[in-house]
Amino acid sequence: MMFALVPLLLIFPLAGLLLNLLTGRRWREPAAGVVATVATGLAFGVAVLLLVGLRSEPAGAIITLGRWLQVGTLDIPIAFQVDTLSVTMALVVTGVGTLIHIYAIGYMQGDPDFSRFFIYLNLFIAAMLLLVLADNFLLLFVGWEGVGLCSYLLISFWFDRGEGGTANASAGRKAFIANRVGDFGLIMAMILLFWQLGTLSFREVFARAEATFSVGEPMVVAITLLLLLGVTGKSAQIPLFIWLPDAMAGPT
Repeated sequence: MMFALVPLLLIFPLAGLLLNLLTGRRWREPAAGVVATVATGLAFGVAVLLLVGLRSEPAGAIITLGRWLQVGTLDIPIAFQVDTLSVTMALVVTGVGTLIHIYAIGYMQGDPDFSRFFIYLNLFIAAMLLLVLADNFLLLFVGWEGVGLCSYLLISFWFDRGEGGTANASAGRKAFIANRVGDFGLIMAMILLFWQLGTLSFREVFARAEATFSVGEPMVVAITLLLLLGVTGKSAQIPLFIWLPDAMAGPT
């Protein structure tokens, strides 16, 4: 089944990351960028194959690799949701990501930390893919935090530059702190969801919410606003946009 290929979406960028981490500094400059670009391009190829698979099986599938965490009634599998939405986002992440990698090979030419930049980019791609493919809130949160970490690493990439030699590092720190405020909202929303519904699986949350909650119920409003707070921080919306102007401190 075509959907069984979904783990490769994460494996390819992580493999590129590890290869550059271990040997990137030994290669001549373009090599690290080429490795990272090929890894992301291969992930895009997998996303295309998943799209083809959806044509014959439009309902999609849940691909479970194993159990990650079980504490009491909390049972969290390592599972990926393959459907039209997740595959569309995977195509965007890997397709646009591949183009960014290609451009960055020239943009970062001559930078002494050339390989480190592409390590961060591959990690960013892997984190975004985990976020959009996760089958439950907790696994999504791991990808969510990975994206936040990569934002910090990329914004403060030239950490020894800027006014006073610390401005760029401060810009990365501001982004990190602002996103943690948003993350608090997402964490609280997950806690309330599990308290009320006993699950963090997207499918089960949607099914149980319809039977448990009524429209406009205070708990529904609270959970929704907390989720919105998380998204507000990640997408730099008012009032958590304060980090965005300084984000240009990194390679743009």
